[in-house]
Amino acid sequence: MRLWSDSFENTRPLPAEFAMGQPDGFAANRNPHLGWDGVPDGTASFALLCIDPDAPTVPDTVGRDDLQIPVEQPRAHFIHWAMADIAPEVRTIAAGSCSDGVTARGKQQPAGPAGARQGLNDYTGWFAGDAQMGGDYLGYDGPYPPFNDLRVHRYFFRLFALDVAALDLPARFTAADVERAMQGHVLAESALHGTYTLNPSLRA
Repeated sequence: MRLWSDSFENTRPLPAEFAMGQPDGFAANRNPHLGWDGVPDGTASFALLCIDPDAPTVPDTVGRDDLQIPVEQPRAHFIHWAMADIAPEVRTIAAGSCSDGVTARGKQQPAGPAGARQGLNDYTGWFAGDAQMGGDYLGYDGPYPPFNDLRVHRYFFRLFALDVAALDLPARFTAADVERAMQGHVLAESALHGTYTLNPSLRA
């Protein structure tokens, strides 16, 4: 199975329109185009995840003018998109069709392929307790890495072909729930990734 994007080249920078943040604040926050082919026989649905494996793990180093987050700091996953039960005939997701703009408190009914279910992304936890932004962030919300991070972040789009039409998921599910539910049901996987940074020294 092959996965590609007309919005960015594999391993190359994501344009700012597909990010949540840019140097001067919020960005367009559009989802990138994704297309796929070479689907295996027996595919009954697809699942899609977008994961940044480069998120800092020391919160009090984030967003500070007086220090740079070192490349060596241990990192964790930050989920930007979790979608399940994508119909087996779907072969493309158009740019901006699932997210187009920043929604304070999160998109409650994000657009997407007919019948697909979209889970919580990790901005739900990031904005928790924020009076203006706190809420359930469903569907796609793009990159917004710390401006003081010396590591260029990578954003992996992972598509799974599954042998079941619907995963056994709670109503309010996460990427971890998707990963657990699809165990033993994956027929094929394909991935690509883009990069993004807001660190001025790395953008130059």
